Amino acid sequence: MAQTKTVAITAIVQHPALDATRDGVVEALKDAGYVQGQNLKVEYQSAQGSPATAAQIARQFAGSRPDVIVPISTPSAQAVAAATRDIPVVFTAVTDPVSAQLVKSMDKPGANITGLSDMAPVGEHVALIREILPQAKRIGVLYNPGEPNSIVLVKALKDEAAKAGLTVVEASVPKSSDAQQAVRSLVGKADAVYIPLDNTVVSALESVIAVGQQAKLPIFSADTDSVARGTVASIGFDYLQVGKQTGAIVARVLKGEKPGDIPVSLAKGTDLFVNPKSAAAMGVTLPDAVVKRATKVVGQ
Repeated sequence: MAQTKTVAITAIVQHPALDATRDGVVEALKDAGYVQGQNLKVEYQSAQGSPATAAQIARQFAGSRPDVIVPISTPSAQAVAAATRDIPVVFTAVTDPVSAQLVKSMDKPGANITGLSDMAPVGEHVALIREILPQAKRIGVLYNPGEPNSIVLVKALKDEAAKAGLTVVEASVPKSSDAQQAVRSLVGKADAVYIPLDNTVVSALESVIAVGQQAKLPIFSADTDSVARGTVASIGFDYLQVGKQTGAIVARVLKGEKPGDIPVSLAKGTDLFVNPKSAAAMGVTLPDAVVKRATKVVGQ
């Protein structure tokens, strides 16, 4: 019987995009011949939004010495990278692995680590907001300044917004419980609100949507999973596919390749998701052209 391999997976928090990523990893491993309960053991832990817990989980995983550790999200990846220099690490759903100091370069990650970047198509997001709200002048952005991935995306948003003649109004969300107050602070100051791939804000999305509907302030998201939860629209990745892409890299490592020799991959494929019902609740009518080219119309 083939030797059982152990893959330890951790995420900073539980929300649909990160959960779908985890499921995709396990699915791809099955496709590669690693089946849970037969020749594969999968351990999973969520840090429930706490960086201290993420560090604790990383140390625990490093101590139990699995064959590969798969951290989902930038904070979890940084915690795992700090905890081990020799156990193979394959990160995923990390916006900018170089600025997060996880790898030396995308082509030659080096050391014991590689993975997959889900850098969001921010330029397309700004164009989509302009198309749906041609009168908009100011985009509010909710983010946790403690998440390095969000800092990268907010900078990209400012660059893209400036090109489109829009200004960006920031609201800080250090903890999920701050999200509602932060979005309220944007009422009257922004014509739309953009939520980047920010785990703190996405895990508190319902409280943000509630304010958007009360104040008729349209909320857009960088990830498509949030559209089913009530954002107006998004162009983003199918995180089950992101997980599958990641799982294929994990399988290569399990078969003996060194992580440091495998270039960091970029997430493939972008989908347009729209939610006409939620848009209407926020005072927005989606243009027919946008609805017609949507990959998925939520709520129909």
